[in-house]
Amino acid sequence: MSTVQQPLIDADEFARMPDPADGSRLELVRGEIIVMPPPKGKHGIVCSRINRFLGNFVEPNKLGWVTSNDTGVVLEKEPDTVRGPDVAFWSIARQPQPPEGYFLIPPDLAVEVQSPDDRRKDLRAKIKEYLFYSVPLIWLVDPETRTVTVYRGSMRGTELDESDTLDGGDVLPGFSCQVADLFT
Repeated sequence: MSTVQQPLIDADEFARMPDPADGSRLELVRGEIIVMPPPKGKHGIVCSRINRFLGNFVEPNKLGWVTSNDTGVVLEKEPDTVRGPDVAFWSIARQPQPPEGYFLIPPDLAVEVQSPDDRRKDLRAKIKEYLFYSVPLIWLVDPETRTVTVYRGSMRGTELDESDTLDGGDVLPGFSCQVADLFT
């Protein structure tokens, strides 16, 4: 039996696709659509808390743009890759205005919140992509272990637990919160 190879699509075609009726999330990886189940409750709550903490710091200081809900960013062209970090930040210096479509430059901070359905291998691949495309700060948040692994330029992350303080480093100087406060 043979399988039929689906044609690769680009970011523009991907942007015109309707949202899935079942609420699943889509990403485009080297021209191929990846379907992910909708996030569950704990995942959404943690994403919302992170978004609120970042937004409450970024917005009053007019530092840039904080996004959530898997806002698309084009990481690669030909074949195209459009990823959607759970939460992300773009500095106003690098992204003076929010785009009408997908962001065309990588974020300054990408946050991925691990879901029970996520395979560790897939998350590591996504983190490697962010690093390859020069995302300077990545947080991998695990609601089950109540930890945050911080990546700054390499796959050698630093794991923080609930007793630690998470900070914005050079990307968001002055930002900090307790890791415990990210979880309910």
